[in-house]
Amino acid sequence: MEASSLRFAAAARTLGEVARAAGLVVPGFRSPPRLDGIDRTIKRQATADGVSTVTVSVRLKGRPWVSVLADMIDGVLVANELTGPTAGAARTVLWAAVEADAMRGTEVESSRGQRPRRSAHATQAGRRSPQPAAAPVTRVA
Repeated sequence: MEASSLRFAAAARTLGEVARAAGLVVPGFRSPPRLDGIDRTIKRQATADGVSTVTVSVRLKGRPWVSVLADMIDGVLVANELTGPTAGAARTVLWAAVEADAMRGTEVESSRGQRPRRSAHATQAGRRSPQPAAAPVTRVA
C-alpha cells in the first residue's frame, strides 16, 4: 500500500495524541522534505521565547506506507531524544496506536480511496458508530 497525504495526516494526528498523552514533545509533521532524494529530515528550531520546536518531514511519493509510518514514529523518538529501553517502549506504544486505528477502520481512506461510511443508525442519531475501547495509555518518559 502506497502512502497518501490523507493517511499521513491521520497518522500525524494519532501519533500526536499518543505522544501528548505520554508526556512527550509532539513534533510537527510535513511532506515532502525540502532536500531532494531524502526520505526524512528533522529540523529543530528555537523560537524567540526560547521554546524548542521540532519538524519531521517525510517523503510520501513512491514509498510504501509502512516505511512512511516508521519514519514518522522514529521522528517522534528523535524529537524527544529517547534511547535504549525508553525508546523501545515508546516505539511499541506508537506502533500499537497506528495499528489500532487501522484495525478500527478510522484511517481516512479505505482501500478504494473513499472515506469509510457510517452506519445508517449512527448517522440518523447524529452519533459516531461504537468504537472498541482504547488500549490503556502507558507513560514512557
